[in-house]
Amino acid sequence: MNEEYKIPFTAHLEELRTRLITCSIAIGAGFAVAYFFKEKIFQILTRPLMRIMQSGDKLIFTGLPEAFFTYLKVALLAGIILAAPVLLYQFWLFVAPGLYQKERKLLIPIVFLSTLFFVGGAFFGYFIVFPFGFKFFLGFASESIRPLPSMKEYLTFASKLLLAFGVVFELPIVITFLARLGIVSVEFLKKNRKYAMLIFFAGAAILTPPDVITQLMMAFPLMVLYEVSIIGAKIFGKKKE
Repeated sequence: MNEEYKIPFTAHLEELRTRLITCSIAIGAGFAVAYFFKEKIFQILTRPLMRIMQSGDKLIFTGLPEAFFTYLKVALLAGIILAAPVLLYQFWLFVAPGLYQKERKLLIPIVFLSTLFFVGGAFFGYFIVFPFGFKFFLGFASESIRPLPSMKEYLTFASKLLLAFGVVFELPIVITFLARLGIVSVEFLKKNRKYAMLIFFAGAAILTPPDVITQLMMAFPLMVLYEVSIIGAKIFGKKKE
């Protein structure tokens, strides 16, 4: 970072505007591509639920435009996931002016790892959390109670969990980056581990449905990722002079 040259505040706003426009274009392009496969994407998205539901049960829609708008939201969700590399790259480029020249060389690996962790978090939610969560919720069905989940409700539930797990899995990248800048240290992370665990459980309670299973299935991976963050901070963190 060049101490002699300081970018004015208006330039930061202009750069932010440029980054947001680029992100919007990327999401729009991803949405356009995903819309042609909206039915297939929704079918894949509902597969964990359909495997648990009884034979012959299907999702329903209770309003005339519900299916149409649900498919639009499916395409938007898929577009965001497709545009994730661009979104993460633009975010790190916005942060780059505050880095030294040698640190800017790490942007490409950081973007790659950020994308990998985001997709890994979404996959964890889809393959691990969804089956257990749906089995728990459908377990309340009985002879007199029949589950009739709607397209809108399912998409809201699924998209919230997928994006939440994708974002929280960025924890090692963010903490390692902060350690690289010298904002946090390994000693600080170890000392405040118990407070971090409390924040993880509180955050899991907010981001997940109000049931213990999905909350634990978010909190425990965060605890593991926190330990990974400490290792990353130890290896790549700013060294004491």
